[in-house]
Amino acid sequence: MDIIVDLRTRPETTDLVTRGAARFLVSLGYAPLAEVTLPNGRRADLMALGPKGDVLIVEVKSGLEDFRVDRKWPEYAPYCDAFYFSVSPDFPEGILPEEPGLIVADGFGGAIVREAPVAPLAPARRKALTLAFARLAALRAAGVNAERLTL
Repeated sequence: MDIIVDLRTRPETTDLVTRGAARFLVSLGYAPLAEVTLPNGRRADLMALGPKGDVLIVEVKSGLEDFRVDRKWPEYAPYCDAFYFSVSPDFPEGILPEEPGLIVADGFGGAIVREAPVAPLAPARRKALTLAFARLAALRAAGVNAERLTL
């Protein structure tokens, strides 16, 4: 029997899964931003704007302990149309709740294992979020160290 030991640290796993999930979202036509602080103070690992204006939030889980200690994910719902967890291929998927979507990703890309239910944002909220997202992306493109989404 072979024993496989994963020598990656939690931050390394988080970085790989985040990069792979972002690359996957780009392949679907989304424009992702990492580490976006929402108006409620929670920080989304990835927030992405779709080609039709839909907004996704992806919460990256680096391992079992990361999932067990972090229960803030329901607080993302007011700021997206759909919510996904993203985990590495060796993550024990059975412990994740069934409600959110699930993306499995490594450093190169990802795949949707379970689609997220869609709860469309109210038109006024969508407009405010889209404008705030665009401003945040423009500030980052200009070299400003911006993290907060301001509505």
